[in-house]
Amino acid sequence: MASDFLPGFARHRIETEPGVTINARSAGSGPPVLLLHGHPQTLSTWLHVAPRLAEHRSVVAMDLRGYGDSSKPPGGERHANYAKRAMAADAVAVMRALGHDRFAVVGHDRGGRVAHRLALDHPRAVERIALFDIAPTATMYARTDKAFATRYFWWFFFIQPHPLPETLIGADPEYFLRHHVEGQSKTPGSTPPELFAEYLRCYADPACRHAICEDYRAAAGIDLEHDAADSEARVRAPLLALWGAKGTVGQTYDVLETWREKATDVSGRALDCGHTLQEERPDAVFSELAAFLG
Repeated sequence: MASDFLPGFARHRIETEPGVTINARSAGSGPPVLLLHGHPQTLSTWLHVAPRLAEHRSVVAMDLRGYGDSSKPPGGERHANYAKRAMAADAVAVMRALGHDRFAVVGHDRGGRVAHRLALDHPRAVERIALFDIAPTATMYARTDKAFATRYFWWFFFIQPHPLPETLIGADPEYFLRHHVEGQSKTPGSTPPELFAEYLRCYADPACRHAICEDYRAAAGIDLEHDAADSEARVRAPLLALWGAKGTVGQTYDVLETWREKATDVSGRALDCGHTLQEERPDAVFSELAAFLG
């Protein structure tokens, strides 16, 4: 049974297209903001940030398709059902179902990549966008070297044809998940046992592990094609980029410069942590978001 890390948040099951139902939570009133998690997290990753934001805003957190308690549809031809375009369409549908046509969006990791595509495909819906510990997907693939491929090996492991990665991870999902979470975080104890257990509950599902691989397969294929088609497009909404000074992204890229190649109004800074900012430095994340969102 799922633990409740967002007590007081209403529960929603929202059908975004035939066969796809998104798990979401909401609380608060005021200007709306959507929170999108990354891999291997779920919406529960926002446990320290979402309640504080909800004191002044309408907050919605959702499990991306394939993750958490959202639907895990087949990948489809060329993994298109896990394209960030499809995930972004889910986000818009969820927010509209909850009465929000225009909103701010905050995305960590995979959720940040969904947020980037959301801002490109649905510019009228996005008021502001905050991205945590990512550089643009196309940039990261284009600039891949041995150091990056070694530290982010799952980018190249997950995209191998089914069922190779699914089978190997399935031999010991807990070991793989723990290695991943502990390797990405640079703040011991920031993912407590009960939160890790929630992530493992989802990761133990073979359908979830397959969906995660499909997410990455889409990122290495159809997502890059969408990005290439929009190579001249720029995000017009104000964009806040935050990253971990101790993480791979912060140590590999000039993060602000990579986003200035993709957006017209970019600000941000590094935080003293690793990859999972909202768990490692929730007070700093809340302060940055409060100032950025207004």
